[in-house]
Amino acid sequence: MRKGTSRIGVLALQGAFAEHAYAFSRLGAQTVEVRLPEHLADLDGLVIPGGESTTISRLMVEYGLLPRLREIASQGLPVWGTCAGMILLAKRVTDLSHPVLAVMDVAIRRNAFGRQVDSFEADLDVPVLGQPPFRAVFIRAPAVVETGPQVQVLARLDSETIVAAQEGHLLATAFHPELTADLRFHRYFLEMAAAGQGKAATGGSRMAAPIS
Repeated sequence: MRKGTSRIGVLALQGAFAEHAYAFSRLGAQTVEVRLPEHLADLDGLVIPGGESTTISRLMVEYGLLPRLREIASQGLPVWGTCAGMILLAKRVTDLSHPVLAVMDVAIRRNAFGRQVDSFEADLDVPVLGQPPFRAVFIRAPAVVETGPQVQVLARLDSETIVAAQEGHLLATAFHPELTADLRFHRYFLEMAAAGQGKAATGGSRMAAPIS
């Protein structure tokens, strides 16, 4: 890590990328808006924000990002997908004809809770974050309907629906932590970035031990 400062890429094709960048800046991290493959160099981690999954997928293909994103995520770069970003990380997605990264061993149902008018907030127990509960904002949110054997469930709704999960260096949340003042998920991802392969996966010189 560069003198203790993380360098976090935020995919800036569409959606809530500015809100993520602001949250990381409050924690002292450096952020890079990623729009082209060359913007992926020398990163400690990458966030795929919420937005329209079909639009983000189409633009990833159009700007030549999809193959490189898939490569660095597979090689160990810590990647966090929120809402639409969760969909784009998943290996299995219902009702989506556009390509995804397909790197995280989860199955996702899109719009699992209804349309925009069905958006809601909920207090989640997230043991990795400690107390108090995390107030989560759900907007046309997806849900995890199946997990692979290496996937750790981080949070569920009262209905037992899975809304946050982690598989090693990959983190996925169905909700939008960037739309709250609670920085614990962003701090947690910075800890993942500090422990991950980071720049080694994106073409930089640093090699660190992967997350166990």
